[in-house]
Amino acid sequence: MLALIGAVIIGLSLGLFGSGGSILTVPVLLYLIGMPAELAIASSLLIVAGISLFGSVHNGMNRLISWRHVLWFGLPGMVGTYGGAWLGTLIDSRWQLLVFALLMIVAAVFMWRSKLKDVVNHHTFNKPKVIADGLVVGAVTGFVGVGGGFLIVPALVLMGGLPIAISVATSLLIIAMKSFVGFAKYYMVFSAKGLQFDWSVIALMIIAGIAGSYIGGWIGRRLPKEKLQRGFAVFLAVMAVVVITQSVI
Repeated sequence: MLALIGAVIIGLSLGLFGSGGSILTVPVLLYLIGMPAELAIASSLLIVAGISLFGSVHNGMNRLISWRHVLWFGLPGMVGTYGGAWLGTLIDSRWQLLVFALLMIVAAVFMWRSKLKDVVNHHTFNKPKVIADGLVVGAVTGFVGVGGGFLIVPALVLMGGLPIAISVATSLLIIAMKSFVGFAKYYMVFSAKGLQFDWSVIALMIIAGIAGSYIGGWIGRRLPKEKLQRGFAVFLAVMAVVVITQSVI
């Protein structure tokens, strides 16, 4: 029952706030499901990948994905994610959760101040910066188990020269690619250590998350976006404090 509640929470947050809502996956697995930290971080990647891939199919059918940006941001992102996941298997999970909590605070600031507008006429495609950003965001993704949509979308707009709608759609596929690679690395290492993933929880999270994202999207279209974002920003900041006090200190 707790797994179902957690999955709906994640799905609703995805529908209301886009890919940034996936940052709740790790706390849900940790505190609602009671999953060990290292498995929660790894499982989060597969859950985020599954939900993002489903959204990407719809976006692809509607020709909203920029494949050039998938190539130059997504592939370096996969390399970075693999490296971040490798590092994550070597250190104490408390360090990962500390970085995760700090990232939640960064995400909260982004969502509180978010006023990103289409600036495609003012910014052109900057390949070196896009590649570098893909590597960095990928490393963060693999290390702490988040999709990083709140970092990817601004990068695609400001460095990649894309309109926001295309950036959001493209970011979902990039998130799916990176997250699958990161999970694969964790799976190889943890399987060798004898750690077992809870596949039923992961599957339930993906299915309910997809359904919840549609409900969240429907609700989001009927509520003031800025107030929703600011409310979620405050919630993320509170959750960051919870993660630090409950799992780091």
